[in-house]
Amino acid sequence: MTEKIIILDFGSQVTQLIGRRLRELNVFCEIYPFNKVPVLDETVKGVILSGSPCSVRDANAPQINLDGIKGRLPLLGICYGAQYLAYKYGGEVEGSLAREYGRAMLDIKDPSSPLLTGVSSRSQVWMSHGDTISRLPEGTRVIASTDSVANAAYSFEGEKTFAVQFHPEVFHTTEGSRILGNFAHWICGCKGDWTPDSFIETTVTALKEQLGDDKVILGLSGGVDSTVAGVLLNKAIGHNLTCIFVNNGLLRKNEYEDVLASYKDMNLNVIGADASEDFLRELAGVTEPEAKRKIIGRLFVETFEKYARQIEGVRWLAQGTIYPDVIESAGIEGIASKIKSHHNVGGLPERMNVGIVEPLRMLFKDEVRRVGRALGIKEELVGRHPFPGPSLGVRIIGEITKEKLDVLREADDIFIKGLRNYDCFSMHLPSASDPRVEATCLYDAIWQAGVILLPVRSVGVMGDERTYENPVALRAVVSTDAMTADWFHFPYDFLSQVSNDIINKVKGVNRVVYDISSKPPATIEWE
Repeated sequence: MTEKIIILDFGSQVTQLIGRRLRELNVFCEIYPFNKVPVLDETVKGVILSGSPCSVRDANAPQINLDGIKGRLPLLGICYGAQYLAYKYGGEVEGSLAREYGRAMLDIKDPSSPLLTGVSSRSQVWMSHGDTISRLPEGTRVIASTDSVANAAYSFEGEKTFAVQFHPEVFHTTEGSRILGNFAHWICGCKGDWTPDSFIETTVTALKEQLGDDKVILGLSGGVDSTVAGVLLNKAIGHNLTCIFVNNGLLRKNEYEDVLASYKDMNLNVIGADASEDFLRELAGVTEPEAKRKIIGRLFVETFEKYARQIEGVRWLAQGTIYPDVIESAGIEGIASKIKSHHNVGGLPERMNVGIVEPLRMLFKDEVRRVGRALGIKEELVGRHPFPGPSLGVRIIGEITKEKLDVLREADDIFIKGLRNYDCFSMHLPSASDPRVEATCLYDAIWQAGVILLPVRSVGVMGDERTYENPVALRAVVSTDAMTADWFHFPYDFLSQVSNDIINKVKGVNRVVYDISSKPPATIEWE
């Protein structure tokens, strides 16, 4: 059985980062809301309490019973978790002594502490708290401080309980991975043997046991999640898997044909469902973004169901659900907002009377890509940027027409090919799909990119003629999970070349702009 660390979430916006950092250390972990503590069986090697937007001094602050955890299992409190441990066990937490936000320098007071083994005597950490621990409980000792927070890190004597008021999971804490590694490896005793290869082996075995000789259908999108799910299922059940790839008429240039060809090369049993005319007909005259999304979603379900019902004896619907989808769908009532109500193929399981199988539901996006590479999937699929479910339908502002789609596809094709062809070795950029690897082209360094066709006209001059045509906006962002994103800082020569190519080669476009908005306050897509 896989050993793991349990993370109890009090509503922090960066709880997922704790999980990601542990997984990068090859330590499996699971995230649960603080009020839904799972059974702590022999596979659980330790517990982490996350941060929170709440104050422990609030009347409605989240509370948790630690009687079966503290003193029995290794325990690490982070930010709110650290303050909660102090407050609950007799210390004092106050709100106005030393508010601290942003970077701070950590001074190690007890280098013998196993949590801080190998950490520099003075290193940068990231603080984000209005409260501070003014007095520690009896039976504890300070192990690190900052210039303004005396009790920045502490431990309980005689047990494996530790607490830090900073965030070791964020990038700005320069030795945060070492601190989390000390907790996971040396304090919890985790072997660190959770790797892509081990995941593949255990998942294929579990799928064989779960599915037996049953038939399964899977909706492929050309993206990394559904592709990896398909290959895993194919390894487990072979010919009993049927994949359906729906052409909604809103895909990128040649995407339907190219992706189908890629899947055939992988020996996946794929049915191509071309419903492009149906989608364009029902979208005619529709301009409101949410209305477009609903039409696209409904038609996708209807098309998928039509083709799926032609396969006799289907017992399961497979989906490429990944761990952030699961976490975001859970939410924490009254503490953290439920970001989205998750569904990949909404309504189908009930309508078709089938079960759900989600082989990737415990993986983050970067882990899915690492598993894909271990499975031997081509890099053009594994490293593919995320693409919105409604496809180019949300990159045409206003009504969708075939003419607008043709213009957008050509501009988008020039942009994406330009990203793939631009050598960025001299820029030393990390790959967006695996930050441990240096990107070889701009495409690899970017999380998501695309072109938006704007619903306005722009005056221009081409040759000796005045033009009155559409501008397009380029969008390219860097991110780790799409929760936040920053615009990519392109070299000027790249932007100049792409702008010239689009204007010269795409009839109907006479102006190119670049969107330099970050998320928040903007979103990655325009609609």
